[in-house]
Amino acid sequence: MTFDRFKGQVLLIVNVASHCGFTPQYEGLQELQNKYRTQGFSVLGFPCNQFGFQEAGSAESIQTFCQTTYAVDFPMFAKVKVNGSDAHPLFQDLKKAAPGFMGMGAIKWNFTKFLVDRGGIVRERFKPSTEPKDMAKQIEKLLEKAL
Repeated sequence: MTFDRFKGQVLLIVNVASHCGFTPQYEGLQELQNKYRTQGFSVLGFPCNQFGFQEAGSAESIQTFCQTTYAVDFPMFAKVKVNGSDAHPLFQDLKKAAPGFMGMGAIKWNFTKFLVDRGGIVRERFKPSTEPKDMAKQIEKLLEKAL
């Protein structure tokens, strides 16, 4: 998994699931993608099945669900683990940079969001219940800054 094509962009990295109470956030995430993509922004979705087995499908079924139900066109990566000794290295790094509630580090549920600046530095971590539209000001602030 390479992230070279996202170099210099502001990123919102999200662990997602198709059968979660927060799944309707796909709509808001896509709205952010649509609004800011031309300014060097991208949402990156990482399906995860570690929370209540809410993402049990294949990569193809996940992609189909996201496209047909929410018209998602932002990059959706392969299913990953975000916690535990076999957590994907990206999520290990994200949790280290933004450990969250009381510095615990662990991701508590699907749709935890990490906002990363153009230089690859994690600037903020948002809890699953944070609606995508409520992150617009932070995204705009990072987009205003040049590399």
